[in-house]
Amino acid sequence: MAIIRESIDVERRPEEVYDYVMDAGRMPEWQLSAVSAERLDEGPVGIGTKVRVTRHVGRRVMPMTMEVTEYDPPYSWGMRGVDGPVRAQVHGEVEPYDEGRRSHVTIDIDFEGHGMGKVLVPLVVRPQVRKELPRNEQLLKDRLEHTAE
Repeated sequence: MAIIRESIDVERRPEEVYDYVMDAGRMPEWQLSAVSAERLDEGPVGIGTKVRVTRHVGRRVMPMTMEVTEYDPPYSWGMRGVDGPVRAQVHGEVEPYDEGRRSHVTIDIDFEGHGMGKVLVPLVVRPQVRKELPRNEQLLKDRLEHTAE
């Protein structure tokens, strides 16, 4: 199946966008399905950092662990699910424009199903994410543009 991709322009500097997106505790602020998120390790964020995210998947609430696989501030990041029946692969990019005052944000998501996840991914997860990702990006934009600098 095809990767789900959405982009949006944000009236904030790439560094501000990147820092916000990579702050695990803020995930529930801009990701509709995220119930909670917390770092599982200490120290600076980087490749190998793990985050426990609890999400609504259809009617279920499912915890899953994500690991940072790419970390290139303030330009790109990658994360992958390492457990659970539904494992996401996420790639994000923040492109500066307007002399670095604004950002073009693109998020790509793909999924791998394990066990019952093989059924959930095509029937529940992909349709949910196709609807949710544009709304998540709008929430990201709204949060960043309407918070005090």
